[in-house]
Amino acid sequence: MGDYTVINTFDDSRKALGQQARVEDTRAAAREFRKQMLAGPKVRYFESFDLIKLVYPTRYGLRNAYAIEQLNAFLQITNRMYVVQYDTPAGMKTLLISPSDHERGGETPYFRRLQNRTPGFILDRIVTRYATVPQVLERIGLAPADVDYLTYDHLHTQDVRRWLGTGDEPALFPDARLLVHCREWANVKDLNPYQRDWYCPNGTMGIADDRVIRFDGSVMLGDGVALVHTPGHTEGNHSIVVHTDDGLWVISENGISVDAYAPGLSTLWGVARYARAIGTEVIINGNTLEDSVDQYISMVQELTIAGPSKRDPRYPNVFPSSELTPSWMFPGTRPAFQVKHALHGALVKPAR
Repeated sequence: MGDYTVINTFDDSRKALGQQARVEDTRAAAREFRKQMLAGPKVRYFESFDLIKLVYPTRYGLRNAYAIEQLNAFLQITNRMYVVQYDTPAGMKTLLISPSDHERGGETPYFRRLQNRTPGFILDRIVTRYATVPQVLERIGLAPADVDYLTYDHLHTQDVRRWLGTGDEPALFPDARLLVHCREWANVKDLNPYQRDWYCPNGTMGIADDRVIRFDGSVMLGDGVALVHTPGHTEGNHSIVVHTDDGLWVISENGISVDAYAPGLSTLWGVARYARAIGTEVIINGNTLEDSVDQYISMVQELTIAGPSKRDPRYPNVFPSSELTPSWMFPGTRPAFQVKHALHGALVKPAR
């Protein structure tokens, strides 16, 4: 298909009967894939942008690892969007990663209930709206018609109707199409109650079929950017791998902090002790627990593809799409390492 090429590196990596054998097979495949990506070209431009800071339950974000969740039930995460430009045989393409419509995402059932029972003056302190997606694009000089693709690692809390349009609403991005794993797209159309609690009601309803590109497995979009299937958090979860001067960034919400990928070094209360006690390599983000075994494997896959951070090689070069952010309101939630912002190359304003 013209929008991507298929990656076969991970095809057989999860077929072993033993769970740890699957981890090791996937780790080996991830090492091979990392070599392939590093040997190839880089993207033209990559930059992260803060959209919204909000609260999230510690029992989900740091599954079983946080020492005092009974006293400190919440932490804060910053949701970010990423703008990527890369070359393809058909020319340069502009991709938005995680362009969350947070003005509508608050209707996600879990967050709607939380808002309904929280006084307004408290909400004003624990939710900070930095920018909307259109504001970010206007700031950097991109027109809506410059956007070719949108993608999300998964569709929890996402409402994409304003971006892609419906029969009742024109598309803000007239030429953009959504890149989504076929399992994620099928599931969002037919959810069970536990999963429905984390998806924005009707967030994909009415979107024309030709605005959606469904893929299976893992795919390469063009020079320096790949979508790697990393199931577990959801069945159709995928991680975005971007080749930059900082190495390979792996963007994901399988973990909410780089600490989650190096828990033995974590400064989050109790996390390092918990990791040592059970011998875990990672701490999963477990709000839905669709498949925690696969999610564990996926996080090992992500940290192996990412390799060491150039900022501090003790940590992997993972960029959580919703990153744990320290707050005085939630003690013991200051991570040892934060990414915050990344920039590579210079934005090209497409000729239209």
